[in-house]
Amino acid sequence: MDIKQIQELIKFVSRSGVNEVAIEQKDFKITIKTNQTPTVITTTVPAQPAAQVLPAAPAPQPVAATEAAAPATEDLSKYITIKSPMIGTFYRSSSPDKPSFVNVGDEITTGKVICIIEAMKLFNEIESEVSGRIVKVLVDNSSPVEYDQPLYLVEPM
Repeated sequence: MDIKQIQELIKFVSRSGVNEVAIEQKDFKITIKTNQTPTVITTTVPAQPAAQVLPAAPAPQPVAATEAAAPATEDLSKYITIKSPMIGTFYRSSSPDKPSFVNVGDEITTGKVICIIEAMKLFNEIESEVSGRIVKVLVDNSSPVEYDQPLYLVEPM
């Protein structure tokens, strides 16, 4: 199994919502586990004396949590969190050459499309259920997201 196949397997596991996948072949064994924390791959190959632990691409949620934790004096309780209604890939615009649906500082109303989440080759427009001003985008464009993962912080109006 080469690195590209491993990366595709990681993407599949993150999109499917499965918590653990283990594959064992003649000279190769791989286990991928996820639990809302960064994905870790444990690989054991007989030719090497010890197991290798390779970090996968960082999960978007811990990155956002790190950024949100940086300004310790900021009170986040006054903001509304818009969360992902499904597992999939988060897109800020309808195509790479189009502008983002919303940016920091934009005012949104109930029913406004704020992003797209692709799940199983279907592109689902996600509409806001609140009105307010976007304070922070918590997920990078083209990143996998989990069900109920925070996407945006909104200051209510």
